[in-house]
Amino acid sequence: MLDTVSLPQATVAVLIPCYNEAVTIGKVVDDFKRVLPDATIYVYDNNSSDNTAAIAADHGAVVRYEPRQGKGNVVRQMIRDIDADYYVLVDGDDTYPAESAVELLAPLMADRADMVVGDRLSNGSYGEENNRAFHGFGNNLVRNLIKLLYGFQYSDVMTGYRAFNEVFAKTIPVLSPGFEIETELSIHAVDKRWRIVEVPIDYRDRPEGSQSKLNTISDGSKVLAMIMSLFKDYRPLALFSWLSIIFLVIGFVFGIPVVAEYFQTGLVPRIPTAILAVALVFIGILLFVAGLILDTVVKGTRKQYELLVIQAYDEYRKKN
Repeated sequence: MLDTVSLPQATVAVLIPCYNEAVTIGKVVDDFKRVLPDATIYVYDNNSSDNTAAIAADHGAVVRYEPRQGKGNVVRQMIRDIDADYYVLVDGDDTYPAESAVELLAPLMADRADMVVGDRLSNGSYGEENNRAFHGFGNNLVRNLIKLLYGFQYSDVMTGYRAFNEVFAKTIPVLSPGFEIETELSIHAVDKRWRIVEVPIDYRDRPEGSQSKLNTISDGSKVLAMIMSLFKDYRPLALFSWLSIIFLVIGFVFGIPVVAEYFQTGLVPRIPTAILAVALVFIGILLFVAGLILDTVVKGTRKQYELLVIQAYDEYRKKN
């Protein structure tokens, strides 16, 4: 429980990005004020056309506005604006129980984690409550891609319920503008070797009258594009090596028959095929060299990031 952790004076900020959540936001704010009475509840209204902001203010939340549309834009501004020892990030649709915030904060306050993920999948509650097609498939696809790229197995990579400490929050380079933010946070934490703990939580579907803002196809494609972009930025040698192998294999497929024919007859009758094969092999080699160069750049950037984190920890210790 929060009253038994080692940092009784720690400040907690509950971050609730909102777009047209008038049906649920009042209950969400009330629940978190009840469970975390000493926390500050922040609701950032993202151009809602209903009275989300007014309801949140009436229920005691600190309400601010973010004009740039998209959840990623809201989270980025929240982290820039708000200083706290610990942050709880949650959606305003009343699908996540406020009671679980205590369990999410506990590993952070015990200094066992830098980011805690609210896992909806392990106990089966998400599958029971969520009836939107392909959402489970998309989550599993992203989880498996991260496992393939980084060797880390998330139980739930796209959950909107997370908690993290100040150093993690203040050093996150949030790039995504929309719902890709969950994937970005997950990959960033794994790539930078932050301590990650997953806590099983109950999930409940949206109440009647509340509409999801997610579009399975368009938002799913954006998530996959984000993964490839982050893979390029964080693991360029692996990505370009795979591309290099593809081009080399295709080049050999076209080139080996031409070479074999040359050794048999001394002639190269299929000159266009030979040129194509040479071009494909050359591109494959260039891709591998590009991967090597970019990998060197990434390693230098990673060293700079580690120094930034050390500096952030020093500032945090001075403040506390």
